[in-house]
Amino acid sequence: MQNKQENNFKGKKVLIMGLGLHGGGVSVANFFIKEGAQVRITDLKKQEELLPSLKKIKEIKTPPLTKGRRGGVTYTLGKHLEKDFRWADMVVQNPGVPKESKFLKIAKIHGAQIENEATLFFQIIGRERIIGVTGTRGKSTTTTLIYNIVKEKYPHALIGGNIATSPMFDIIYKAKKTHDPIVLELSSWHLENLGEKELSPHIAVFTNLMQDHLNRYKNLDEYGRAKANIYLHQRENDFLILNWDNFFTLSGSKNASAHIYWFGKKKNIDKPGCFIQDQWVYFTTKEKEEKIFDLSDTSLLGEHNRENILAAICVAKIIGIGNDSISKAIKNFKGLEHRMEFVMDDRGVRYINDTAATTPDGAIAAIKALRIKNQELRIKNIILIAGGSDKGIPQENFNELGVLIQKYCKAVVLFKGVGSEKILKSLPATGYPLLVTDIKTMVDALGVAKSFAKKGDIVLLSPACASFGIFQNEFDRGNQFKALLCAM
Repeated sequence: MQNKQENNFKGKKVLIMGLGLHGGGVSVANFFIKEGAQVRITDLKKQEELLPSLKKIKEIKTPPLTKGRRGGVTYTLGKHLEKDFRWADMVVQNPGVPKESKFLKIAKIHGAQIENEATLFFQIIGRERIIGVTGTRGKSTTTTLIYNIVKEKYPHALIGGNIATSPMFDIIYKAKKTHDPIVLELSSWHLENLGEKELSPHIAVFTNLMQDHLNRYKNLDEYGRAKANIYLHQRENDFLILNWDNFFTLSGSKNASAHIYWFGKKKNIDKPGCFIQDQWVYFTTKEKEEKIFDLSDTSLLGEHNRENILAAICVAKIIGIGNDSISKAIKNFKGLEHRMEFVMDDRGVRYINDTAATTPDGAIAAIKALRIKNQELRIKNIILIAGGSDKGIPQENFNELGVLIQKYCKAVVLFKGVGSEKILKSLPATGYPLLVTDIKTMVDALGVAKSFAKKGDIVLLSPACASFGIFQNEFDRGNQFKALLCAM
């Protein structure tokens, strides 16, 4: 299949299905407007909900939907109309739109191309310069860390994808002008469509697969099949980086055609890749073994961040980044917003924003990281703010979190939600006095947490759940947490 193509979108009827609030839909719409397409936008959200996004769109007209015009945009909000999907030459599917949508079927019957931002980006730019990163946990940190390392050699490298601040089509014109690598975070929703187009990146990183998004997928296997598209259509001259310590990435490697490099916590000289021995990261191949980085030189907390570092170093070595440049970039990397982000110290109480932990595994990693950092205290000093929507994740995953909560948390503050109910079930019926449930706002959550906190304690926002029904998204949840703290 041809991966890079010169497209003439002038006059093409393009329907954006799902504008959203994260910027991706806006970037795609503005691209097609600039290219001279006839653009329509349809979203189930109403105009007032989408106002922040609508204000960023060029040449937008006012409702109701009117006849599309070249170089402009019209829209249908608060509903989808079948006539829009019959009209379209191309439908650009928002990641939140399920592939089973009846409206997508209508569009296909009437001959429309179904694309998303990832398939369009791959086809316009080509796959050869793309470093794609996916996984249940760690993909944003790994993507950004790879980008920071790559920039040491390739100053015009780019980053984009599922990262909220860098939609792919924000960098599309820059990508056309440079020959440097492009690092993309790819969600399972991106990868579903990429799989249908038989497109995988030249270098693929699969950090891990864990229970998540089971409100969208029937089971873990179906979720894993979506993720596997990151490498299923690679070629023999491509590269794949996999997690040696994750059962699903380990077992899935038999279906790969690319050169495989592994990363893992224990050194394995029989496999090429990055491993740890005596706090040092080694990179090994059939030809040689190199000592690359001293893990004591990073400020990133937790075993999960060690894995992220290992994956990033694998990519760096494959594309020829020097060891000094690798070490410099990792030392200077302080982590991402909303991921184990230190917010402030108030009279000896530390506040940490880990709102991006939307699964039990994420919260487990956070508690373990703080436990290791503070193991000399040997006391319960964590006040956990958690809970919300469970995303269909089974009770057994919350049970493991409950064990750690009992062992290391002095108090738990839970937002209202099904996920919170599962956290409650994981805790003992009696003997856990500092527990407050059914919290409906961040103001109340933080107020309760502060009432429990004493000097030496840590207030940790690591919800283990999605934010559906209370906040706009997990980033809104984290931003409210930080804003309230800064206003104290």
